[in-house]
Order: sequence, then C-alpha cells, then structure tokens
Amino acid sequence: MSRIGKIPIPIPEGVTVTIRDNLVHCKGPLGELSFTVDEAIRVRQENGAVVVERQSDERRERALHGLTRSMIANMIEGVSKGFQKTLEIHGTGYRAFMQGNKLNLSLGFSHPVEIEAPEGIKFEVPSATTIVVKGVDKQLVGQTVARIRALRPPEPYLGKGIRYQGERVRRKEGKAGR
Repeated sequence: MSRIGKIPIPIPEGVTVTIRDNLVHCKGPLGELSFTVDEAIRVRQENGAVVVERQSDERRERALHGLTRSMIANMIEGVSKGFQKTLEIHGTGYRAFMQGNKLNLSLGFSHPVEIEAPEGIKFEVPSATTIVVKGVDKQLVGQTVARIRALRPPEPYLGKGIRYQGERVRRKEGKAGR
C-alpha cells in the first residue's frame, strides 16, 4: 500500500469537504477548490477525515493513490492556510513594484515587464527586490512563481536575475585572462 496514500487527511475547523461522485470540493475561509478524482480511486469521508483508497494493486492505480491523496491534502491546506512563495531579485537596477493589481519588473530589458495576477493569485512587494506570491492553489502559486523566474533566471557568472528565496546559485569563474 502507498505510504502517502494510506494516511487519512484531517479536516480542520472552518473547512467543509464535499464528495460527490468523482468530484471533491473544498471550501474554507480563504476560498474554494475542487478536484476530479480518477475512477480507479475511491474517496470517502469518515470521523472528520478524508480517506483515499484504491481498488486494486495495478501500477497505474498505485501511482494515482498517492497523487490523489496529496492533491486533496493540498486543497484542504490551501483553503485553510493558503500558500506563498518568495522571489528575490539580484542585479543593479533590477527592481519590482506594484501598479494597481499588476506587477511591474525592471529587469534590464529596454522595456518594463508587466505581469497581471492570474485569478486566485495575489502579489505583494515588501521591498524593491522581493516579490511574494500568495494563493490557495499550490499548483497555480508554483506555476506563477516559475513564470516570473523564467523572465530572468539567475546567471552563473555575475549571479544577476530572479531566484527563489534561499536558492543558491553556483558561480563560475569566467575567463582566466593572461
């Protein structure tokens, strides 16, 4: 049995989980999320927890078992606590600022880069070199952060670019000279 899939998911106070056919719907103080479960996986609610079970030991069902449990656990955590990721901007003249609900980035291009927040995502800019991305959907938060980082990934010679908070960039030496 899957080590992750067999663990029941506790439902915190303030969160309601509705299971109808193959649709799991979570509603909490921060928002609502839903997930369609594969037909091979059975999801039920018992004793204030969500239990995920599979019907057989086929390879595909074993893979879906842990995945489904993780997706539902992330939905429950997202609607109750939310998710956030932080980006750091390194480089001379590189900075970020909010303009209405849009994120404006100066990244050394000839033009400023404007990013509009997808639905369910909120940007915060506590300082000119820090961007915080918040939301209830873990997948959407990660995808949004990856898209922002891809605009100017950290380069190995000078270390300039956008990186995740705490990310270490391995620096290269460059030309040896004479």
